[in-house]
Amino acid sequence: MGASLRKYLVAGLLVWLPLAITIWVLGQVLDVVNGVFGSLLSAIALVLPYAWRDNLLSLQNVPGLGALILAGGLLATGVFVANIFGQWLLTQWDRLMSHIPIVKSIYSSVKQVSDTLFSSSGNAFREAVLVQYPRAGSWTIAFVTGSPSGEVACHLEDEHVSLYVPTTPNPTSGFFLIVPKVDVKPLRMTVDEALKYIISMGTVAPLPHVGDAVALTPDAARNQPGRN
Repeated sequence: MGASLRKYLVAGLLVWLPLAITIWVLGQVLDVVNGVFGSLLSAIALVLPYAWRDNLLSLQNVPGLGALILAGGLLATGVFVANIFGQWLLTQWDRLMSHIPIVKSIYSSVKQVSDTLFSSSGNAFREAVLVQYPRAGSWTIAFVTGSPSGEVACHLEDEHVSLYVPTTPNPTSGFFLIVPKVDVKPLRMTVDEALKYIISMGTVAPLPHVGDAVALTPDAARNQPGRN
């Protein structure tokens, strides 16, 4: 009876835990968005006539309004910068930010990372590979983020690749590695499949592709037809 109850509890936990974590993460994001939205409304209310302040500040109590306005603002910005004038204005803005001390270091670094991760022409997280880490003979899944460049590339003789090795079960943190390309084994699994494999700590393995060699365990090999 105790074993059955424990089995049912674990089965129920596996059903509700992913949903609970998803709701919690979304809740944290919405709290941040609503906080920024509330601060913006408070700043606008300071320059408006006193009679308008109460009506403006009451918008903070509308559920989800901050997230809706943020999504609309991002969409409008994307449409604006997609045309020639928007591209020119964005170039001028980047040039302005690159001439402000301290700000230029932070802004340029974040922009380079975001362009690499989210640009359709970027190479980040486009390929999952196997690499030996943290020691020889110990393998883990990593994502190719590009190739070394600049001063780093000048000190490397053979062809190298830049890798991001995520941690488990939180793939948002990890390690950056530069390794020889010959030491990397490409995988046919997609990035989504690799992320699921990492987050699940290896319990949710992607199905092998057609033509892939599947290694059988001794017990599975004995159960194959024609084997005793």
